[in-house]
Amino acid sequence: MVHVYNCHPFASQHIVSTEQEPGLVCCGGGALFVVCGCRIEAYDVRQDGCPLICRFSSVSSVRSIRHSGAGDYLVTIEEKNGAMYLRAYTNWRYQAVEKTRVGVRLLGHLLRGASFRGAPKEQMEIIEIPLFEPPLCMACCPLTGDLLVGCAKSLVVFSLKHQKLSEQLSLLDFERVLILHVQGLSPSQVAFCAGFVALQTELEVLVVKLTQQQKNTPDTGHHHVLLPDDIITDAASDEDAEMKKDGFSPLHEQEDFFMFPKHQEMLGSEAQDCGTSFLLEWTGIEVERSEDMSICYVLYRRFAPDFFQGCSVEETHLHSLQLHPMFTVTQEESIISKGEEPTCMFVFFSLPNTGYMYSLKDSVELVSTYQYPEKTHQAVLSNQFLYVITRNALQCFTVRCSAVAARVNDPYIDTTMKACPPITMEVCALRIQLFIGLKAVCHDGNHIVLLTAADVDNREDVERPARKNTSRKTSVCKSTEPTDSGHGWNLYVITCVSTLQLYQEIVEYSKRYEQSSPLSQSCVHLLSEAHLLLRSALLTQQDYEPHLQQAFQESCAHLADCFSRLDKKDCHLALPYYNISGLSVTDVVQRNMAMCNFSSGYGRGFLFYLKHSLYEGTVEELNEGMANKVLEIFSVAEPTELPHVVSNPSMLRANPDCAMTHLRQLDISGTSSITLSLSIASLALRKGDLHTYRQQMDRHAEMLQVYGFLEEPKLLLHGRGKAVVPTVLAQHLRDTQEGLLVAAVVALHENRQIRLEEADFFFQELCKDEIQRAPQLLLDFWEALLVASANESIIQELLFHLVSVYIDRLTCRDLSGVKALKTADDLINSCCHYGMLYPWVSILTPVQFGIAHDQQDLHKLQSLLCGPTLEVSSILPLLEKLSDRDNTGLSVHVLCATKLGQHEGSINKLLERCPQAIISYAKHELQNEKLCLWWQKLFPELCERIRRTGNDTTILSALRDVLAVVAIELNPLEFLDLLPDDGTAQFFLPHLLECSQRNLLM
Repeated sequence: MVHVYNCHPFASQHIVSTEQEPGLVCCGGGALFVVCGCRIEAYDVRQDGCPLICRFSSVSSVRSIRHSGAGDYLVTIEEKNGAMYLRAYTNWRYQAVEKTRVGVRLLGHLLRGASFRGAPKEQMEIIEIPLFEPPLCMACCPLTGDLLVGCAKSLVVFSLKHQKLSEQLSLLDFERVLILHVQGLSPSQVAFCAGFVALQTELEVLVVKLTQQQKNTPDTGHHHVLLPDDIITDAASDEDAEMKKDGFSPLHEQEDFFMFPKHQEMLGSEAQDCGTSFLLEWTGIEVERSEDMSICYVLYRRFAPDFFQGCSVEETHLHSLQLHPMFTVTQEESIISKGEEPTCMFVFFSLPNTGYMYSLKDSVELVSTYQYPEKTHQAVLSNQFLYVITRNALQCFTVRCSAVAARVNDPYIDTTMKACPPITMEVCALRIQLFIGLKAVCHDGNHIVLLTAADVDNREDVERPARKNTSRKTSVCKSTEPTDSGHGWNLYVITCVSTLQLYQEIVEYSKRYEQSSPLSQSCVHLLSEAHLLLRSALLTQQDYEPHLQQAFQESCAHLADCFSRLDKKDCHLALPYYNISGLSVTDVVQRNMAMCNFSSGYGRGFLFYLKHSLYEGTVEELNEGMANKVLEIFSVAEPTELPHVVSNPSMLRANPDCAMTHLRQLDISGTSSITLSLSIASLALRKGDLHTYRQQMDRHAEMLQVYGFLEEPKLLLHGRGKAVVPTVLAQHLRDTQEGLLVAAVVALHENRQIRLEEADFFFQELCKDEIQRAPQLLLDFWEALLVASANESIIQELLFHLVSVYIDRLTCRDLSGVKALKTADDLINSCCHYGMLYPWVSILTPVQFGIAHDQQDLHKLQSLLCGPTLEVSSILPLLEKLSDRDNTGLSVHVLCATKLGQHEGSINKLLERCPQAIISYAKHELQNEKLCLWWQKLFPELCERIRRTGNDTTILSALRDVLAVVAIELNPLEFLDLLPDDGTAQFFLPHLLECSQRNLLM
């Protein structure tokens, strides 16, 4: 359904005084071209009164005319003696200063060697463009000025060339660069823009794109394979088979009846099955480029005649094919001129009673369908409107170009921060203006040109059926044709109003619906149309009113007001529109309070906006009055949300007594919860009421209170990132219940409500008065998180932090009075990343009852090194700060070296510094493939040290333990070879005897 409103997009209209009845009209470049037989007149539509620019004669009778903005030239299809000719008229503006000199030449004549003699002359050029087939239609690319000519069996592409003759004078010419031989379709109308080619027959539309493939790129199936000459006949037979398959029988096969083809729509690569094929013949100078050129099928649409729309089969055919590009301000003119593709590309075509607009960039989709109230003759598309003419009316419809472009420019536009009316929103007719005998329409910038031709004597008979068929919502305006006109034709130039003026009128018009029905969908629809008008102007910068951005924000506020009062599924749109409007929360609350109907309460959209803004922390700090007002709103509309609202940082200035009263009423009503108790306790702390605080905190166990903090993290912290700030409740828990505080922050992290960096900043800010580099509470948090987390990347980061702090504390040794929440034994028993200490480590650093704080840090560090998770290579730079001169540092260094497989160096260090631990170390570490180190490394080292030190009882005892192992693992000969030559037989004899006995038993 198409809504019809009575707005006024047309500001004024002027009648162009032409001496003869126009046959054809077209416009472009600020000029209107009127064809009268063999004469072409140009008028300036940008000046009042549309003065004549110039007039000149064509070579023969003009049957079709087009203007190209790029190159500012005219191209015509002319007829003489039954033959059709294609001609281009360049430098036509020289005729305005009575430069009667006209040059006629063939296509490409100058580019192929001809030269001027003497100084170049200023003259209009008529370029004869020869073709193998008679031209049927043509189109100019608005971006490059290239020309596309449609013939019965082919499409010919001509490239626009610029040749500079002097600093003031340049010459335009064309080069035929490509011929597309078409099989299966003969176009009646074509369109050409940015490589897109659209073809139209009476009931078919095909859109393809000329694409430049990269070399050595495999065919993906999306690009049509170029057909050789011998396949064309096969394609024709395949087409006949396809036509029969779809229900189309040629007339010569079915002489008694004719079966029309059925409706069909093919989008994207599916369109290559439409039965139309192309053969590309490259004729330009750069012939090698043809190997990289291919056809990409974009859209195919076929219609069947509709007998139920008030028109005969002969009248049912397509018209007004148009490719419409849309550039946005992000693309500079310099880039556009170099061939940059537009942001969006649309194609429009129309049946007499229905129009269709598709978006072609990225994905192909039907954007809008236009249902006309009566049969149409012609239509033109612009960025903001679709102009359609019927027999007696000019209709102005809205379009969705800006909605498509907005989403192409910003894929995240449909979020809680941004919004735009949907592409699928129904179109509307802003105006239906009556005229008599409309024949043609064209569009240029801010101007519409209409050609009318009617019998003056029967004017009333002509107007009567037009009024009968007009909708009741249509605004009927009398034609402004002069009554004393002696002819039945007129040429109108209609000026459109500025975007800002039309926007203001639509807003005023929407207020009528608002007054009659505040929640009317028509009001939202009108405001959405106004919003899209402004968005289109901002995207394309077609209007330069200084207040355009201000009006855009105002339109967002109007839309947000509508959605804030709605109770439908789209009420959530109040949030993004209010965000775009730039209004503060205070402004929004005041607007909605003024609009609020207390009998019906507050709208869902307004409450959604208020809750989302408060919970996301995007609200400025409210003053006391406004904060109290927000509390009152939620106490009436959604009282269960009060604990979350009170905890919000923007509500810090709210009266604590007022907030406590609302929370008490909620508690009394029987909706008590853990979060409510924590909120009351937090308010009691702010008031200094410790009795109420303890009473509320004692109502729930600590584990349940952790769940309460999960429901509302703002009870503990405000802000995000480095700006995180602990609350009063968090500061109190730091001094009284640090275990609850740490557990709550760990739960917040594990539920992705706070990042690790934010938690670090939180504890550092909470303990900023401590002189330590890493506060103990932060260390407790890292240890607790290491127990709870399963994220490998988080675990490695925590391990590095913990090792760094442990080593730092062992180096400083100034931690008197610091007590951790968990001891080393607690962590070993509860966390898999902490391992039991190796026996030899306990010999190096004996663990005693009542370990001091620095010994706890050493115990934890050793336990991490004994655990399975820590990557020792990542902490090697940290070991540089820890000396190995005492057993504390020695144990850490040996643990790290052993983890890295450096057992021989570790043996040397232990023999040198703590030989009593060597056997324990060997028994624990020298296993499996390291077993050979007992006799290859450890036994020779012990023997050598006995020689140097004498009878050291510790080393002798260690040697006996080594010999006990060696005697078991080696056979007697190997054992004898191992013994030193200067050894005492009495010392080694028992071990040799044991080795021999074991060998005999085996």
